[in-house]
Amino acid sequence: MSSIPESYHELFEKETYAHFATLTPEGFPHVTPVWIDYDPGADRVLVNTARGRRKERNVRADPRVGVSMVDPDDAYRYCSVVGEVSALTDEGAEDHIDGLAARYLGTETYPGYENDPGPRMIVEIRPDEVFTADVS
Repeated sequence: MSSIPESYHELFEKETYAHFATLTPEGFPHVTPVWIDYDPGADRVLVNTARGRRKERNVRADPRVGVSMVDPDDAYRYCSVVGEVSALTDEGAEDHIDGLAARYLGTETYPGYENDPGPRMIVEIRPDEVFTADVS
């Protein structure tokens, strides 16, 4: 198991977009842009989605995932994580997406609830390998 280096924690405090890769039932990669978060106490990368979406269905079938993000202030600095989903929960998921909406959109609540196929879910990812680079 690996951890996100402390010098990269601030990526999870600003508007850093990530690409989240899951595996389809046929074994093909499915990659989507996502808002990203990190729980340093639990050492888990967090992605919020809605129950019923492809991401959620894929990780239920195969917990192996990848996440890659580029520093929005420096395109030559990045953090990439390969790991497994250690938990998938709806507990606190609406508060979590509202917090992400505050960071990314400057709004108090997430405006996309009407488009959700089901309740919000938090995907907790255990980092098994972490790759970072700062070539600027």
